[in-house]
Amino acid sequence: MSTAEPPPGATPVTVTTKAGATGPRDRPVAGGAPAATGQPTARVPFHVLAKPTGPICNLDCEYCFFLSKEALYPGDRFRMSDDLLAEYLRQYIGAQPDGEVTVAWQGGEPTLMGVDFFRRALAVAESVARPGQQLLHTIQTNGTLLTDEWCELLARHRFLVGISIDGPPELHDRYRVDKRGGPTSDKVLRGLALLQAHGVDVNVLCTVHAANQDRPLDVYRYFRDDLGLTFIQFIPIVERDNDTGFQEGDTVTDRSVDPAAWGSFLNAVFDEWVVADVGTVFVQLFDAALASWCGLQSTLCIFRETCGDALALEHNGDLYSCDHFVEPAHLLGNITTTTMVELVTSPQQRAFGRAKADTLPGQCRSCAVRFACHGECPRNRFTRTADGEPGLNYLCAGYLDFFTHIDGPMRLMAQLLRSGRYADEIRGLFAAAGRNDPCPCGSGRKAKVCHGR
Repeated sequence: MSTAEPPPGATPVTVTTKAGATGPRDRPVAGGAPAATGQPTARVPFHVLAKPTGPICNLDCEYCFFLSKEALYPGDRFRMSDDLLAEYLRQYIGAQPDGEVTVAWQGGEPTLMGVDFFRRALAVAESVARPGQQLLHTIQTNGTLLTDEWCELLARHRFLVGISIDGPPELHDRYRVDKRGGPTSDKVLRGLALLQAHGVDVNVLCTVHAANQDRPLDVYRYFRDDLGLTFIQFIPIVERDNDTGFQEGDTVTDRSVDPAAWGSFLNAVFDEWVVADVGTVFVQLFDAALASWCGLQSTLCIFRETCGDALALEHNGDLYSCDHFVEPAHLLGNITTTTMVELVTSPQQRAFGRAKADTLPGQCRSCAVRFACHGECPRNRFTRTADGEPGLNYLCAGYLDFFTHIDGPMRLMAQLLRSGRYADEIRGLFAAAGRNDPCPCGSGRKAKVCHGR
Protein backbone atom coordinates (compact mmCIF):
# COMPACT_ATOMS: atom_id res chain seq x y z
CA MET A 1 0.00 0.00 0.00
CA SER A 2 1.37 3.41 -0.89
CA THR A 3 2.17 5.63 2.07
CA ALA A 4 -0.36 8.17 0.81
CA GLU A 5 -3.37 5.86 0.66
CA PRO A 6 -5.98 6.28 3.40
CA PRO A 7 -6.15 3.46 5.96
CA PRO A 8 -8.50 0.70 4.78
CA GLY A 9 -11.76 0.39 6.64
CA ALA A 10 -11.44 3.80 8.23
CA THR A 11 -14.14 4.41 10.79
CA PRO A 12 -16.34 7.32 9.73
CA VAL A 13 -15.77 10.33 11.94
CA THR A 14 -17.06 13.85 12.07
CA VAL A 15 -14.54 16.34 10.78
CA THR A 16 -15.49 19.80 11.97
CA THR A 17 -14.98 22.31 9.19
CA LYS A 18 -16.26 25.70 8.27
CA ALA A 19 -16.71 25.98 4.56
CA GLY A 20 -16.43 29.18 2.63
CA ALA A 21 -19.06 31.82 2.30
CA THR A 22 -19.94 30.49 -1.11
CA GLY A 23 -20.47 26.91 0.02
CA PRO A 24 -22.48 24.90 2.51
CA ARG A 25 -21.44 24.85 6.16
CA ASP A 26 -20.99 21.20 7.04
CA ARG A 27 -24.35 20.18 5.65
CA PRO A 28 -24.51 16.37 5.59
CA VAL A 29 -25.40 14.71 2.31
CA ALA A 30 -28.85 13.31 2.93
CA GLY A 31 -31.77 11.98 0.97
CA GLY A 32 -34.59 14.17 -0.21
CA ALA A 33 -37.45 15.14 2.06
CA PRO A 34 -41.01 16.18 1.22
CA ALA A 35 -41.01 19.62 -0.34
CA ALA A 36 -43.48 22.45 -0.14
CA THR A 37 -46.78 21.81 -1.85
CA GLY A 38 -46.34 21.48 -5.60
CA GLN A 39 -42.53 21.62 -5.43
CA PRO A 40 -40.43 18.69 -6.65
CA THR A 41 -37.53 17.60 -4.47
CA ALA A 42 -34.11 16.60 -5.76
CA ARG A 43 -32.86 13.09 -5.01
CA VAL A 44 -29.85 14.62 -3.26
CA PRO A 45 -29.26 18.14 -1.99
CA PHE A 46 -27.71 20.56 -4.43
CA HIS A 47 -26.09 23.93 -3.91
CA VAL A 48 -26.62 27.11 -5.92
CA LEU A 49 -24.51 30.26 -6.10
CA ALA A 50 -26.94 33.04 -6.91
CA LYS A 51 -25.52 36.06 -8.73
CA PRO A 52 -28.05 38.89 -8.43
CA THR A 53 -25.77 41.36 -10.28
CA GLY A 54 -24.37 38.81 -12.70
CA PRO A 55 -20.70 39.66 -13.35
CA ILE A 56 -21.05 43.36 -12.51
CA CYS A 57 -18.56 44.56 -9.90
CA ASN A 58 -17.29 47.90 -8.61
CA LEU A 59 -13.71 46.61 -8.77
CA ASP A 60 -11.61 45.53 -11.72
CA CYS A 61 -9.42 42.73 -10.34
CA GLU A 62 -6.99 41.81 -13.06
CA TYR A 63 -7.38 38.05 -12.69
CA CYS A 64 -11.19 37.96 -12.35
CA PHE A 65 -12.59 35.30 -14.67
CA PHE A 66 -16.17 36.48 -14.30
CA LEU A 67 -16.05 40.07 -15.52
CA SER A 68 -15.92 38.86 -19.12
CA LYS A 69 -19.29 37.09 -18.68
CA GLU A 70 -20.97 40.44 -19.27
CA ALA A 71 -20.63 39.62 -22.96
CA LEU A 72 -23.18 36.81 -22.53
CA TYR A 73 -25.94 39.38 -21.90
CA PRO A 74 -25.31 42.45 -24.08
CA GLY A 75 -27.34 45.50 -23.07
CA ASP A 76 -28.58 43.90 -19.84
CA ARG A 77 -29.05 45.88 -16.61
CA PHE A 78 -27.76 42.94 -14.56
CA ARG A 79 -30.16 43.25 -11.65
CA MET A 80 -32.27 40.38 -10.36
CA SER A 81 -35.94 41.30 -10.28
CA ASP A 82 -38.10 40.76 -7.20
CA ASP A 83 -40.25 38.30 -9.13
CA LEU A 84 -37.24 36.19 -10.04
CA LEU A 85 -35.88 36.49 -6.51
CA ALA A 86 -39.09 35.01 -5.13
CA GLU A 87 -39.22 32.28 -7.75
CA TYR A 88 -35.61 31.29 -7.14
CA LEU A 89 -35.98 31.04 -3.37
CA ARG A 90 -39.31 29.22 -3.62
CA GLN A 91 -37.85 26.59 -5.95
CA TYR A 92 -34.46 26.23 -4.28
CA ILE A 93 -35.58 26.05 -0.66
CA GLY A 94 -38.58 23.94 -1.57
CA ALA A 95 -36.34 21.37 -3.24
CA GLN A 96 -33.98 20.95 -0.28
CA PRO A 97 -34.43 18.29 2.40
CA ASP A 98 -35.07 19.19 6.01
CA GLY A 99 -32.11 20.33 8.06
CA GLU A 100 -29.65 23.10 7.23
CA VAL A 101 -30.21 24.86 3.90
CA THR A 102 -27.52 27.25 2.70
CA VAL A 103 -28.63 30.28 0.69
CA ALA A 104 -25.53 31.70 -0.97
CA TRP A 105 -24.98 35.01 -2.78
CA GLN A 106 -22.04 35.87 -4.98
CA GLY A 107 -21.15 38.02 -7.97
CA GLY A 108 -19.73 40.09 -9.43
CA GLU A 109 -20.30 42.07 -6.30
CA PRO A 110 -23.67 41.19 -4.73
CA THR A 111 -23.73 44.18 -2.34
CA LEU A 112 -24.32 46.38 -5.41
CA MET A 113 -27.96 45.25 -5.13
CA GLY A 114 -28.29 47.27 -1.92
CA VAL A 115 -29.39 46.40 1.60
CA ASP A 116 -33.12 46.52 0.82
CA PHE A 117 -32.83 43.78 -1.80
CA PHE A 118 -31.36 41.46 0.80
CA ARG A 119 -34.01 42.42 3.34
CA ARG A 120 -36.59 41.31 0.80
CA ALA A 121 -34.61 38.14 0.08
CA LEU A 122 -34.51 37.24 3.76
CA ALA A 123 -38.23 37.82 4.14
CA VAL A 124 -39.05 35.62 1.16
CA ALA A 125 -36.65 32.88 2.28
CA GLU A 126 -38.18 32.76 5.74
CA SER A 127 -41.69 32.68 4.30
CA VAL A 128 -41.05 29.63 2.10
CA ALA A 129 -38.85 27.58 4.45
CA ARG A 130 -40.50 24.59 6.06
CA PRO A 131 -40.51 24.14 9.85
CA GLY A 132 -37.87 21.43 9.58
CA GLN A 133 -35.42 23.61 7.69
CA GLN A 134 -32.79 25.92 9.18
CA LEU A 135 -31.62 28.61 6.79
CA LEU A 136 -27.93 29.52 6.68
CA HIS A 137 -27.18 32.71 4.77
CA THR A 138 -23.83 33.34 3.11
CA ILE A 139 -22.42 36.10 0.93
CA GLN A 140 -19.07 36.60 -0.79
CA THR A 141 -17.99 40.24 -1.07
CA ASN A 142 -14.96 42.39 -1.80
CA GLY A 143 -15.91 44.36 1.33
CA THR A 144 -15.53 47.84 -0.13
CA LEU A 145 -19.22 48.81 0.04
CA LEU A 146 -19.96 47.58 3.56
CA THR A 147 -21.50 50.02 6.04
CA ASP A 148 -22.90 49.85 9.55
CA GLU A 149 -26.34 49.29 8.03
CA TRP A 150 -25.05 46.36 6.02
CA CYS A 151 -23.24 44.83 8.98
CA GLU A 152 -26.23 45.20 11.29
CA LEU A 153 -28.32 43.19 8.81
CA LEU A 154 -25.61 40.56 8.34
CA ALA A 155 -25.14 40.18 12.09
CA ARG A 156 -28.86 40.01 12.86
CA HIS A 157 -29.37 37.18 10.38
CA ARG A 158 -26.11 35.44 11.25
CA PHE A 159 -24.65 35.62 7.77
CA LEU A 160 -21.38 33.90 7.06
CA VAL A 161 -19.45 36.53 5.12
CA GLY A 162 -16.56 35.70 2.84
CA ILE A 163 -14.29 38.67 2.26
CA SER A 164 -11.62 38.69 -0.43
CA ILE A 165 -8.13 39.69 0.72
CA ASP A 166 -4.93 38.56 -0.98
CA GLY A 167 -2.55 39.25 1.91
CA PRO A 168 -0.76 42.37 3.16
CA PRO A 169 -1.63 45.57 1.22
CA GLU A 170 1.37 45.41 -1.09
CA LEU A 171 0.30 41.94 -2.23
CA HIS A 172 -3.45 42.55 -2.19
CA ASP A 173 -3.15 45.72 -4.28
CA ARG A 174 -1.08 44.08 -6.99
CA TYR A 175 -4.12 42.69 -8.81
CA ARG A 176 -7.18 43.67 -6.72
CA VAL A 177 -7.68 47.18 -8.08
CA ASP A 178 -10.59 49.54 -8.68
CA LYS A 179 -11.92 50.73 -12.04
CA ARG A 180 -9.14 53.31 -12.26
CA GLY A 181 -6.45 50.77 -11.47
CA GLY A 182 -6.01 52.12 -7.95
CA PRO A 183 -5.41 50.16 -4.71
CA THR A 184 -8.35 48.76 -2.76
CA SER A 185 -6.81 47.42 0.45
CA ASP A 186 -7.77 50.42 2.61
CA LYS A 187 -11.45 50.13 1.67
CA VAL A 188 -11.44 46.35 2.14
CA LEU A 189 -9.86 46.62 5.58
CA ARG A 190 -12.44 49.23 6.60
CA GLY A 191 -15.13 46.77 5.57
CA LEU A 192 -13.49 43.98 7.54
CA ALA A 193 -13.24 46.18 10.62
CA LEU A 194 -16.97 46.91 10.41
CA LEU A 195 -17.78 43.21 10.14
CA GLN A 196 -15.65 42.43 13.14
CA ALA A 197 -17.07 45.32 15.16
CA HIS A 198 -20.58 43.97 14.58
CA GLY A 199 -19.58 40.40 15.43
CA VAL A 200 -20.25 39.03 11.94
CA ASP A 201 -18.89 35.57 11.19
CA VAL A 202 -16.08 36.08 8.65
CA ASN A 203 -14.04 33.86 6.35
CA VAL A 204 -11.18 35.31 4.33
CA LEU A 205 -10.81 34.15 0.74
CA CYS A 206 -7.25 34.60 -0.50
CA THR A 207 -6.32 33.92 -4.09
CA VAL A 208 -2.79 32.65 -4.65
CA HIS A 209 -1.08 34.02 -7.74
CA ALA A 210 2.23 35.18 -9.12
CA ALA A 211 2.42 38.17 -6.76
CA ASN A 212 2.00 36.30 -3.45
CA GLN A 213 2.92 32.68 -4.24
CA ASP A 214 6.43 33.05 -2.81
CA ARG A 215 5.31 34.59 0.50
CA PRO A 216 3.07 31.96 2.12
CA LEU A 217 3.96 32.67 5.75
CA ASP A 218 3.74 36.44 5.29
CA VAL A 219 0.20 35.94 3.98
CA TYR A 220 -0.85 33.40 6.60
CA ARG A 221 0.58 35.33 9.55
CA TYR A 222 -0.97 38.56 8.29
CA PHE A 223 -4.41 36.97 8.40
CA ARG A 224 -3.85 35.22 11.72
CA ASP A 225 -1.80 37.76 13.66
CA ASP A 226 -2.53 41.17 12.14
CA LEU A 227 -6.18 40.77 11.15
CA GLY A 228 -7.25 38.20 13.75
CA LEU A 229 -8.86 35.95 11.13
CA THR A 230 -9.22 32.29 11.98
CA PHE A 231 -11.11 30.91 8.98
CA ILE A 232 -9.10 30.97 5.77
CA GLN A 233 -9.54 29.78 2.20
CA PHE A 234 -6.75 29.66 -0.36
CA ILE A 235 -7.81 29.62 -4.01
CA PRO A 236 -5.24 29.13 -6.81
CA ILE A 237 -5.44 31.54 -9.72
CA VAL A 238 -5.29 29.59 -12.97
CA GLU A 239 -6.11 32.16 -15.61
CA ARG A 240 -6.21 30.80 -19.12
CA ASP A 241 -4.93 33.04 -21.87
CA ASN A 242 -8.03 32.37 -23.93
CA ASP A 243 -11.33 34.25 -24.22
CA THR A 244 -13.30 31.65 -26.17
CA GLY A 245 -13.90 28.96 -23.58
CA PHE A 246 -11.87 26.09 -22.13
CA GLN A 247 -9.63 24.31 -24.60
CA GLU A 248 -7.10 21.52 -24.23
CA GLY A 249 -3.59 22.92 -24.56
CA ASP A 250 -4.45 26.40 -23.24
CA THR A 251 -1.64 28.53 -21.87
CA VAL A 252 -1.96 30.64 -18.73
CA THR A 253 -1.32 34.31 -18.05
CA ASP A 254 1.70 35.52 -16.12
CA ARG A 255 -0.62 36.27 -13.17
CA SER A 256 -1.39 32.58 -12.69
CA VAL A 257 0.14 30.63 -9.85
CA ASP A 258 3.00 28.34 -10.79
CA PRO A 259 2.09 24.68 -10.07
CA ALA A 260 5.24 23.98 -8.06
CA ALA A 261 4.85 27.25 -6.18
CA TRP A 262 1.25 26.32 -5.31
CA GLY A 263 2.43 23.12 -3.66
CA SER A 264 5.25 24.91 -1.82
CA PHE A 265 2.82 27.61 -0.63
CA LEU A 266 0.45 25.05 0.85
CA ASN A 267 3.29 23.04 2.40
CA ALA A 268 4.74 26.08 4.17
CA VAL A 269 1.39 27.16 5.60
CA PHE A 270 0.50 23.60 6.60
CA ASP A 271 3.78 23.08 8.46
CA GLU A 272 3.13 26.15 10.60
CA TRP A 273 -0.56 25.37 11.06
CA VAL A 274 -0.12 21.74 12.09
CA VAL A 275 2.31 22.47 14.94
CA ALA A 276 0.73 25.71 16.18
CA ASP A 277 -2.82 26.29 15.00
CA VAL A 278 -4.85 23.09 14.60
CA GLY A 279 -8.13 23.69 16.38
CA THR A 280 -7.75 27.48 16.53
CA VAL A 281 -7.25 28.41 12.87
CA PHE A 282 -9.30 26.64 10.22
CA VAL A 283 -7.92 26.40 6.69
CA GLN A 284 -10.62 25.07 4.42
CA LEU A 285 -8.32 23.07 2.18
CA PHE A 286 -6.65 21.38 5.15
CA ASP A 287 -10.02 20.45 6.66
CA ALA A 288 -11.09 19.00 3.31
CA ALA A 289 -7.92 16.94 3.13
CA LEU A 290 -8.44 15.63 6.67
CA ALA A 291 -11.90 14.42 5.68
CA SER A 292 -10.31 12.41 2.87
CA TRP A 293 -7.74 10.86 5.21
CA CYS A 294 -10.61 9.91 7.53
CA GLY A 295 -12.29 8.02 4.71
CA LEU A 296 -15.05 10.60 4.29
CA GLN A 297 -16.20 12.37 1.17
CA SER A 298 -14.33 15.63 0.76
CA THR A 299 -16.10 18.77 1.92
CA LEU A 300 -14.98 20.47 -1.32
CA CYS A 301 -16.49 19.57 -4.70
CA ILE A 302 -13.12 20.03 -6.42
CA PHE A 303 -11.76 16.99 -4.56
CA ARG A 304 -14.76 14.71 -5.02
CA GLU A 305 -14.77 11.90 -7.54
CA THR A 306 -17.73 13.39 -9.38
CA CYS A 307 -19.42 16.79 -9.32
CA GLY A 308 -22.53 18.43 -10.71
CA ASP A 309 -24.35 19.37 -7.51
CA ALA A 310 -23.00 22.93 -7.22
CA LEU A 311 -24.55 25.22 -9.80
CA ALA A 312 -24.63 28.91 -10.68
CA LEU A 313 -27.76 31.04 -11.13
CA GLU A 314 -27.52 34.19 -13.18
CA HIS A 315 -29.47 37.36 -12.47
CA ASN A 316 -32.10 36.53 -15.11
CA GLY A 317 -32.81 32.95 -14.00
CA ASP A 318 -30.38 31.14 -16.29
CA LEU A 319 -28.93 28.13 -14.50
CA TYR A 320 -25.43 26.92 -15.42
CA SER A 321 -23.67 23.66 -14.62
CA CYS A 322 -21.05 25.33 -12.42
CA ASP A 323 -19.75 28.74 -11.41
CA HIS A 324 -16.62 28.02 -13.46
CA PHE A 325 -18.58 26.94 -16.51
CA VAL A 326 -20.88 29.89 -17.10
CA GLU A 327 -20.73 29.40 -20.87
CA PRO A 328 -23.36 28.75 -23.55
CA ALA A 329 -22.43 25.06 -23.76
CA HIS A 330 -23.19 24.60 -20.07
CA LEU A 331 -26.44 26.57 -19.87
CA LEU A 332 -29.03 24.15 -18.55
CA GLY A 333 -32.05 26.40 -19.00
CA ASN A 334 -33.99 29.10 -17.21
CA ILE A 335 -35.83 28.43 -13.95
CA THR A 336 -38.82 30.52 -15.08
CA THR A 337 -39.59 27.97 -17.81
CA THR A 338 -38.16 24.73 -16.38
CA THR A 339 -38.01 23.93 -12.69
CA MET A 340 -34.64 23.99 -10.98
CA VAL A 341 -34.97 20.36 -9.94
CA GLU A 342 -35.60 19.29 -13.52
CA LEU A 343 -32.49 21.17 -14.64
CA VAL A 344 -30.32 19.82 -11.84
CA THR A 345 -31.37 16.23 -12.51
CA SER A 346 -31.32 16.58 -16.31
CA PRO A 347 -29.20 14.16 -18.39
CA GLN A 348 -27.02 17.10 -19.42
CA GLN A 349 -26.13 17.98 -15.82
CA ARG A 350 -25.70 14.41 -14.67
CA ALA A 351 -23.33 13.79 -17.60
CA PHE A 352 -21.43 16.94 -16.66
CA GLY A 353 -20.93 15.61 -13.14
CA ARG A 354 -19.92 12.10 -14.23
CA ALA A 355 -17.44 13.43 -16.79
CA LYS A 356 -15.09 14.43 -13.99
CA ALA A 357 -14.43 10.77 -13.21
CA ASP A 358 -14.94 9.42 -16.73
CA THR A 359 -12.25 11.67 -18.25
CA LEU A 360 -9.62 11.16 -15.54
CA PRO A 361 -6.30 10.26 -17.23
CA GLY A 362 -4.55 6.99 -16.50
CA GLN A 363 -1.77 8.81 -14.67
CA CYS A 364 -4.34 10.11 -12.19
CA ARG A 365 -6.13 6.77 -11.84
CA SER A 366 -2.93 5.13 -10.63
CA CYS A 367 -1.79 8.07 -8.48
CA ALA A 368 -1.16 7.44 -4.78
CA VAL A 369 -3.07 10.58 -3.76
CA ARG A 370 -6.06 10.12 -6.04
CA PHE A 371 -8.31 9.52 -2.99
CA ALA A 372 -7.64 13.11 -1.85
CA CYS A 373 -7.49 14.85 -5.22
CA HIS A 374 -9.53 13.03 -7.89
CA GLY A 375 -7.94 15.28 -10.50
CA GLU A 376 -9.20 18.46 -8.79
CA CYS A 377 -11.53 20.72 -10.79
CA PRO A 378 -12.17 19.95 -14.48
CA ARG A 379 -11.66 23.63 -15.30
CA ASN A 380 -7.92 23.14 -14.72
CA ARG A 381 -7.51 19.91 -16.71
CA PHE A 382 -5.93 21.22 -19.89
CA THR A 383 -2.39 19.81 -19.91
CA ARG A 384 -1.07 16.38 -20.88
CA THR A 385 0.35 13.54 -18.86
CA ALA A 386 3.93 12.28 -19.18
CA ASP A 387 2.79 9.83 -21.87
CA GLY A 388 0.81 12.43 -23.78
CA GLU A 389 -2.73 11.68 -22.57
CA PRO A 390 -4.92 14.80 -22.37
CA GLY A 391 -6.81 15.92 -19.28
CA LEU A 392 -4.07 16.36 -16.71
CA ASN A 393 -4.65 19.12 -14.20
CA TYR A 394 -2.41 22.17 -14.64
CA LEU A 395 -1.79 22.14 -10.86
CA CYS A 396 -0.98 18.42 -10.69
CA ALA A 397 2.65 18.84 -9.61
CA GLY A 398 1.66 21.15 -6.76
CA TYR A 399 -1.14 18.95 -5.46
CA LEU A 400 1.00 15.81 -5.67
CA ASP A 401 3.71 17.55 -3.64
CA PHE A 402 1.22 18.87 -1.08
CA PHE A 403 -0.82 15.71 -0.52
CA THR A 404 2.36 13.64 -0.25
CA HIS A 405 3.89 16.16 2.15
CA ILE A 406 0.95 16.12 4.57
CA ASP A 407 0.42 12.34 4.61
CA GLY A 408 2.12 11.69 7.96
CA PRO A 409 0.39 14.40 10.00
CA MET A 410 -2.94 13.65 8.34
CA ARG A 411 -2.67 9.98 9.26
CA LEU A 412 -1.87 10.97 12.83
CA MET A 413 -4.85 13.34 13.10
CA ALA A 414 -7.15 10.76 11.50
CA GLN A 415 -5.98 8.19 14.05
CA LEU A 416 -6.68 10.62 16.90
CA LEU A 417 -10.20 11.23 15.62
CA ARG A 418 -10.96 7.53 15.16
CA SER A 419 -9.82 6.98 18.75
CA GLY A 420 -12.41 9.46 20.00
CA ARG A 421 -9.83 12.15 20.62
CA TYR A 422 -9.34 15.57 19.04
CA ALA A 423 -7.23 16.44 16.01
CA ASP A 424 -5.66 19.40 17.80
CA GLU A 425 -3.90 17.00 20.18
CA ILE A 426 -1.31 16.67 17.43
CA ARG A 427 0.15 19.98 18.57
CA GLY A 428 0.98 18.53 21.97
CA LEU A 429 2.57 15.47 20.40
CA PHE A 430 4.89 17.66 18.35
CA ALA A 431 5.67 19.87 21.33
CA ALA A 432 6.55 16.90 23.53
CA ALA A 433 8.95 15.32 21.05
CA GLY A 434 12.63 15.88 21.78
CA ARG A 435 14.69 17.41 19.03
CA ASN A 436 16.54 14.14 18.43
CA ASP A 437 13.43 11.96 18.82
CA PRO A 438 11.65 10.56 15.77
CA CYS A 439 9.08 13.07 14.53
CA PRO A 440 5.55 12.04 15.60
CA CYS A 441 4.35 12.48 12.03
CA GLY A 442 5.96 9.18 11.09
CA SER A 443 8.36 10.54 8.51
CA GLY A 444 11.28 8.63 10.04
CA ARG A 445 13.26 11.84 10.42
CA LYS A 446 14.34 13.44 13.66
CA ALA A 447 11.92 16.01 15.01
CA LYS A 448 14.48 18.79 14.74
CA VAL A 449 14.61 18.43 10.94
CA CYS A 450 10.90 17.74 10.53
CA HIS A 451 7.96 19.16 12.53
CA GLY A 452 10.08 20.02 15.56
CA ARG A 453 11.89 22.80 13.77
